[in-house]
Amino acid sequence: MIRVGIGGWNYEPWNETFYPPKLAAAKQLEYAASKVTAIEINATFYRTQSATSFKKWAASTPDDFMFSVKAPRAAVQRKDLREAKDSIEWFFKSGVSELGSKLGPIFWQLAPYKKFDLAEVSAYFDMLPDKVKTLPLRHALEVRHASFQDEAFLRLARERNIAVVTVESEKHPLIAEPTANFAYARLELTQAGEPAGYPKPALRKWAKTAREWEKRGDVFLYFISGAKERNPAAAMAMLEILKG
Repeated sequence: MIRVGIGGWNYEPWNETFYPPKLAAAKQLEYAASKVTAIEINATFYRTQSATSFKKWAASTPDDFMFSVKAPRAAVQRKDLREAKDSIEWFFKSGVSELGSKLGPIFWQLAPYKKFDLAEVSAYFDMLPDKVKTLPLRHALEVRHASFQDEAFLRLARERNIAVVTVESEKHPLIAEPTANFAYARLELTQAGEPAGYPKPALRKWAKTAREWEKRGDVFLYFISGAKERNPAAAMAMLEILKG
């Protein structure tokens, strides 16, 4: 399945460009989940979320909806990633499993300055659990330093079934090679002047790519960053193209 979504659901400009007038903040997740098929939870990067919150979010969304969850800063922005073990364990004990069947990939975003070191990254992958409680886990890693454009890194990711995130951005290297039995992409070039966020030819190009990736397994496409006010429109336009 190809899932298409946005990052978070609380963004003030969306009150003008996405949400119906006077929609209560408490209803925003429910509304957003009726228009897209996945959401990347970013709040977990900045602070620990409670089990109660995860459970509430799961209850507010359709049965076939999914969340990706961004790993906390302490678990990804380390001078040496091998020092992140306690932070990783704390994160998974915080209540992520309360999402149940709606738990999608865990999203790990490395710092822009982090360079590829085979021994360090291999040890880091060793610390990523296969499951939380009884839920199997899928891991997606975003790298933002050109040194990761290395066949040794891609080979390691394939061996561990970890998806290297494809990021369309003006800042970071584009790695568009599937390395796991699912694919994960973050499309960060939405434009304020485009009603649908992306030009239609660009959306069609990514839809074609997503269909190719789908032959290997599930696909998660997120419109995030860029002209944020247009991200929901871009996600909905992509879903329409995929339906066609």
